[in-house]
Amino acid sequence: MVRGDVWLINLDPTIGEEIRKTRPVIIVNDNEIGILPLKVIVPITDWKNHYTLVDWMVKIEPDSNNGLEKTSAIDTFQVRSVSQQRFIKHLGQISDSLLKQVSYALSLVLSIPFQSDKE
Repeated sequence: MVRGDVWLINLDPTIGEEIRKTRPVIIVNDNEIGILPLKVIVPITDWKNHYTLVDWMVKIEPDSNNGLEKTSAIDTFQVRSVSQQRFIKHLGQISDSLLKQVSYALSLVLSIPFQSDKE
């Protein structure tokens, strides 16, 4: 389980508007940080055309590397830390260029400077 991996995980139970169900996610935490069996993830949801107007949604196309089956959106506004017990199945890995886009979107959501040279 490393940064950039795509996993199918169970996000239930949830409260309010938290994204729910069993769905793919991307691990975004640094591989060297953390001693607890937790991962920081961003969930993936169905793509909607109006997401092009939303800076925190990153479009992802299915390919043989990421294991996705349809055009989707990486929802960086729903970033969270989850137990590794929620992880069901490894699906694949995203490209370095897409991981940089996700990092940029996270920098917008978290209001922190984006430093692409760290990627």
